[in-house]
Amino acid sequence: MSDPTDPADDVPAAPAPKPRRPRKPRAQTVMTEAAGLDPAAPEDAAQKPRRPRKSRRAQPEAVAAPEAQTPSTSTAAPDDADADLFEPLPSPEPDAEPVSVEADRAETLEADAAADLESPTEPEVEPAQDVPPEAPAEPPTTAEAEDAPEAKAETSVPTPPEPAKGAAKPPIWKRPAWLIGAGAAVLLVIVLIASLFWSLPLSRALEPLDNSAIVLVAEDGSPIARRGSYKEAPIDVAKLPPYVPGAFIAIEDRRFYSHMGVDPKAIARALGRNAQAGGVSEGGSTITQQLAKNAFLSSDRNLRRKAQEALIAVYLEARLSKDEILSRYLSSVYFGDGAFGLRAAARHYFGKPPEQLSIGEAAMLAGLVKAPSRLAPTNNIEGARERMRVVLGAMVETKTITQAEADAVGEVSPVEPEDKLPTGSYFADWALPQARALIGARYGETIVKTTLDPELQEKAERILNDHIERDGQVLNVTQGALVAMRRDGRVVAMVGGRDYKQSQFNRADAERQPGSAFKLFVYLAALREGMTVTTPILDTPVQVSGYMPKNHEGKYHAREVPLITAFAGSSNVAAVRLAHDLGPAKVIKVARDLGVTEEIPSDLTMALGTGPMSLTRLTAAYASVAAGEYPIVPHGVTEFKKPKTKAYDPKVLANMRDLLRSATHRGTGVEAAIPGAFGKTGTTQDYHDAIFVGYVEDLVVGVWLGNDDNSSMNGVVGGGEPARIWKAFMLSALGRDVAPVVEEDPLEDLGLPLEGELGPDGLPLAPFTSPTDEPAPPANSGVPLAPPPQEPRP
Repeated sequence: MSDPTDPADDVPAAPAPKPRRPRKPRAQTVMTEAAGLDPAAPEDAAQKPRRPRKSRRAQPEAVAAPEAQTPSTSTAAPDDADADLFEPLPSPEPDAEPVSVEADRAETLEADAAADLESPTEPEVEPAQDVPPEAPAEPPTTAEAEDAPEAKAETSVPTPPEPAKGAAKPPIWKRPAWLIGAGAAVLLVIVLIASLFWSLPLSRALEPLDNSAIVLVAEDGSPIARRGSYKEAPIDVAKLPPYVPGAFIAIEDRRFYSHMGVDPKAIARALGRNAQAGGVSEGGSTITQQLAKNAFLSSDRNLRRKAQEALIAVYLEARLSKDEILSRYLSSVYFGDGAFGLRAAARHYFGKPPEQLSIGEAAMLAGLVKAPSRLAPTNNIEGARERMRVVLGAMVETKTITQAEADAVGEVSPVEPEDKLPTGSYFADWALPQARALIGARYGETIVKTTLDPELQEKAERILNDHIERDGQVLNVTQGALVAMRRDGRVVAMVGGRDYKQSQFNRADAERQPGSAFKLFVYLAALREGMTVTTPILDTPVQVSGYMPKNHEGKYHAREVPLITAFAGSSNVAAVRLAHDLGPAKVIKVARDLGVTEEIPSDLTMALGTGPMSLTRLTAAYASVAAGEYPIVPHGVTEFKKPKTKAYDPKVLANMRDLLRSATHRGTGVEAAIPGAFGKTGTTQDYHDAIFVGYVEDLVVGVWLGNDDNSSMNGVVGGGEPARIWKAFMLSALGRDVAPVVEEDPLEDLGLPLEGELGPDGLPLAPFTSPTDEPAPPANSGVPLAPPPQEPRP
């Protein structure tokens, strides 16, 4: 027991520690000696107030311990060493064991300390720290001081502190980023799949088709073509005789009312039979799966589509009743001959609604679902009847009908089809998108009235083919096209080739180079800038920006000529000079104002029509001059909404009409000269294309000749065969079977020199020759020529 005068007796006793297991004697001795205490009388050592120790749960600070390996030479007192090793906790928790950083150090070094401390030195004595009265420090007992290192003495490797049992898990946002990301991705996929299924339009099978059936009729009401698929209003199975839906269930899905969208038994049966047949001979899809495919998926045969089909089928079963599924299926399934849905099939094949079908008719229609195109009774009546007998047998097996009712079914035949209309023509193909945009999606069959004039169409086809048949071999012309429209853009005739059955490529709507017919836009741009028909322009060879155009056959006036003379003779050098002086941008703007949407070159070659465009669009541009307003949009339906137009400046319009009349009556288009004719010729390089476009009164016509392989014709120019075809059609359309009348020359009252001696191509015959002061460069001079024409579209 300690001395009563010992100051340690004044310190309040520490709370009793928890029971500990017995300490090893050797560890106790070593730690006591390391602390500089006497093992025999630990009570005699003066106890020093210590700093509060950190909680065991706090991370220990890194403490270097070199002095444990090398004996210290300092003269510290044993009490100071004891103070460094044992520090009391400021407010220890009841269940927490007091641990210090020094205790951890002593634990890892106790073996070395026992060997190295053979002659301990006197540590330095530090002054005792004063403890504030309100918070006196409690010195640990000897048992506590010895127990701290013992807690760690059993192991030489420190272990991280374990969390207390029952501690709450960290919140989601404090967990690893990869775990949070993975969870978010899974949740996003689930939400996406659910939203996709929930947003499926369940009524899609009941909606009309986008390509609903359209019957195009001519201006006089006569039908000219039928296009699209036929689908009528949806049906309700509750209103049908029981044997009608029973026929489809018997042959397509006998367990329709017992499965949940997918029938494993049917799939296993189909796999077995297909394996025996060595190919696909039977399918295992349920009616619900067929509805999913018809309404939401494509007809591709692959595992991905089948998986999608199964998922959608299960979803449909969860959202719809069996009768609703069956109604949607019968309203959308294909029955051949362009008929979709039971109502359309019943009316198409038997001329009656589905509510009035007989047992045999219902069985025949149910049998078409397997192969509608092959088994359509209008094409294969024997195959349809054979399949009908198979369906009747299935109906007996499922007790939909009795054997007696099946035996009573006789020979079933479809109704006599109406006069079959052609599915297309050049005009029908061109007008169909306009009709489709006009009516949208509808049930049944829609009649759309077009602008076609059957009489003019027949004349156009006959005249074009007659001329090519007569002169094509000599001229090496194999194809041609003709477009006739009113000056408001109503197309009344369209011939896209010699024979639609042999080639459906519409050359009237194909892009080809217009040649000199493009000069309409060049001269309009000049007239907009204030020029007139009498404005002089040089008709001599010219080289601009490395480009040197040439007149036809190298003939020039070798002087200034009025614009009307240059236009009538289709002078290439004059057109290029105008485009250069005006700038290509102004010419292109005129073309855009007149409705040309095709790409136009931005260099000077565009003045000679090197930018391809369709004959229909070019003819509509000439129609704007006839109408006195622009743009004119060519159209083929009567319910066309005319866009806003602008009127030509009166002076510009009058001058342009003078130019067109001059080209027709005394220039390159003289072969097309008839009273009141206005027009212009066009010929591309190496005679690939030949065009004539013009109008008389309210009728505007464009003619093109050429070859699909873009081969050259034998010297055919726009003022030759195309002009003669144009004239023949125009006279026939107008009822003018009379000889052309030569009109007065518009330049007679202008006091200008007349150029009356022009050949059929509009160029001077004599005495004009190539000028000597500006000779044309030789062929090998390196001067660039006009670019070759582009290849025609296939």
